[in-house]
Amino acid sequence: MDIIELVEHMSEDMYLRLKCAAETGKWPEGVAVDKAQQLSAVQITMAYQAKHLESDQTLSIGPNGEMIMKTKSELRADFPAKKDSNDIARFSDL
Repeated sequence: MDIIELVEHMSEDMYLRLKCAAETGKWPEGVAVDKAQQLSAVQITMAYQAKHLESDQTLSIGPNGEMIMKTKSELRADFPAKKDSNDIARFSDL
């Protein structure tokens, strides 16, 4: 079974376990993964995200397998600043 077939049939629970291993170097139960397992978990996690998840992060992998990077202006448009009466005053002309 290749990685694409694996990702197509992988459950969300398995994805979350692999994501934890990739990010922390440990399985959710706390057992350490070795370096090869962690690298495999990273690859599988990225492939799953590309195939199944819509991402609004700065850097992600698109459905076609290519890297998607957003500029600061694109991120600002995605996440407009909230106006709040308790907001901190900002002085940019100092």
